[in-house]
Amino acid sequence: MNIETKMDPLAASFAAMEQPPHEEAALPENETAEQAEEQSSVDRVAEHIAAVKRWMDAHTVAAARPALEGTKSMSRGQSDFTAHYLRRGLEAGLERKSFDGTSGAAGGYAIPQEIDAVIDRTLNDISPIRAIANVVKVGSAGYRKLVTTGGTPSGWVAENAARPETDTPDFAEIAPPMGELYANPAASQAMLDDAAFDVEAWLASEIASEFAQAEGAAFVSGSGVNRPKGFLSATITNEADDARAFGSLQYIATGTDGGFDASDPEYALVDLVQSLRSPYRQGAHFVMNSSTLSAIRKFKTADGAFLWQPSLMAGQPDTLLGYPIVEADDMPDIASDADAIAFGNFKAGYLIAERAETAILRDPFSNKPFVHFYATKRVGGQVSNSEAIKLLRFSVS
Repeated sequence: MNIETKMDPLAASFAAMEQPPHEEAALPENETAEQAEEQSSVDRVAEHIAAVKRWMDAHTVAAARPALEGTKSMSRGQSDFTAHYLRRGLEAGLERKSFDGTSGAAGGYAIPQEIDAVIDRTLNDISPIRAIANVVKVGSAGYRKLVTTGGTPSGWVAENAARPETDTPDFAEIAPPMGELYANPAASQAMLDDAAFDVEAWLASEIASEFAQAEGAAFVSGSGVNRPKGFLSATITNEADDARAFGSLQYIATGTDGGFDASDPEYALVDLVQSLRSPYRQGAHFVMNSSTLSAIRKFKTADGAFLWQPSLMAGQPDTLLGYPIVEADDMPDIASDADAIAFGNFKAGYLIAERAETAILRDPFSNKPFVHFYATKRVGGQVSNSEAIKLLRFSVS
């Protein structure tokens, strides 16, 4: 059986130029050998130019064809990860995550940057505390931060008087408790084999939803045991800033058990705002759940204007007393002794520490015919500046 080998026109042209010359045919009587060789070279160059033109014309036509509907561009790394690993479980050429000392065979694969960025953007959109807090990327679980618990005292002296030593500020260490946040979504192999199924979008959506639900609860009221410590889990007292212990939050009482004052309910909100020192009020937010916000939206001033003001621009939050409102469903409802409203500068007051990369492990064996995608990310959180966050407690005192 004869097998015809196809060759690119451009490559064929180069190959033809490198072939040794055939035996010279008999020359016409009036043509010398030099003239024949010169003519042969000219013919080869002309053939080479023609081949290059045909190759360029063919690629120009191919590039001008419209793309098929439903196709999308992606980087080489994302394409390899989605097509090779997620769909078929092929491991060659993929980046492994760091080894740890507890298991020499521990594996997993770093999610490509495009997918990880989708997760981060989604978390910022649907995890309210993350969107307003101070988020830092760390390289290990042992993150530490030093803060000063007071300024450097100074004093006045005469021109020729002695300069006695002044006090030095005290330092405190912030070590946000960290835990491993995980999601374990699954898809059948038939769905992964279906070219119409967008496995990348599905994976990012599933992981973002799982992570956002866990984060939202932990940043508000997490216990600090194998998870972040929420700001409502800190020590809460009614002591002022100059008397309160480092790391404890101050609450302002509404004066009414389980509710606002019947005659002047807005006064408690004004007291809450003014309890925060003026440097922290720049960039401060109200944080409450939708049930509490529903009650506050009905408050009016003496001239009938609502305290709550809707946003006049798309993408901007509503405001209360001029400050943005963040809805966090994990905040408690209005009840007796409940700290249902927080107000403060969370960029200064709450620290979130997280490992920069999300790791994912493909498991096609545990629950056949489903393929599980075990995704993990280490996240920690803690109050970093207790003067920057205040709470409104629904109590008499």
